[in-house]
Amino acid sequence: MARKVILDVDTGTDDAVAVMLAALHPAIDLVGCTTVNGNIPVQYCTDNTLRVLDHIGRGDIPVYEGLSRPLARLDFPVPRRERDSSGKYHPDALPVPAAVSSKQGVGAVEFLIETFRAATEEIVLVPVGPLTNIAAALALDPGFAKRVPEIVVMGGAHALGNVTPSAEFNIWADPEAAAMVFAAGFEKLTLVPLDATHRALVTKTQCEELEALGTPAGQAAAAFIGHRIVVHDTHQRQDVPHSTPVHDALAVGSVIDPSLIGTRRLHVAVETQGALTVGRTVIDTHFRGGQAPNADVAFDADAARFFELLLRTFAGKA
Repeated sequence: MARKVILDVDTGTDDAVAVMLAALHPAIDLVGCTTVNGNIPVQYCTDNTLRVLDHIGRGDIPVYEGLSRPLARLDFPVPRRERDSSGKYHPDALPVPAAVSSKQGVGAVEFLIETFRAATEEIVLVPVGPLTNIAAALALDPGFAKRVPEIVVMGGAHALGNVTPSAEFNIWADPEAAAMVFAAGFEKLTLVPLDATHRALVTKTQCEELEALGTPAGQAAAAFIGHRIVVHDTHQRQDVPHSTPVHDALAVGSVIDPSLIGTRRLHVAVETQGALTVGRTVIDTHFRGGQAPNADVAFDADAARFFELLLRTFAGKA
């Protein structure tokens, strides 16, 4: 039986691959996508999400637009990843046709609160962008955490950051929101940080395999991941030549197949004050803090199985 999932995204390239994986794999019933300010301003995240869903024939999946800025930091300098050469926002960064479908009239936070309040079946919440929408739901509905049976967060880092030496982008972009989420007492919280996603790199050669599938999803995934490889080769070269992590898709993959990642049960908190460490996920790997574990933290991933999951799903053979 397919698992019901809500995917919270700031679509971008790796989010787009995650959306396609969640929308097309038969083990997932994608209830809806919510969007949040992050890689690009939220209206472009919404448009990209709609375009990706339409492109793969899943325009029936509703998209709800969420919050347009971090929870507490009005002037927090969130970098915009998808810029053109002049530095302007580039809403057409994803090379798929314009959307035919439209966003829903209800906002993301209201949708999240009301959907989990009315749920008669378990729904897995998978945020793969900044955690602003989730924190807002926690603030507006004191019972929200208890109504979410499982949450899988892509974000954070223990050994390496990608936006500062200490921090990963999603957590850094709204550290107060992330701190709220990790302190909320979710019954089952899995964290998929950079430590795991950098163990599941996709290579240029594998992009060619995706392209050769000839399907809308395969060709789009090849384009999205290929763009990421160029960016990482230029700015954050990986240990494997001409490769890239596809962070958000690994989080979705772990919902389909939990054995894709290797986890440890640990306590996670988020730094919101340090000048050099704001947005760092403080993962207590040696139990020095005396706090009870609150998350299953992924430190490893099976790269071969992850790519096979993408390949089979986008071929229509999952």
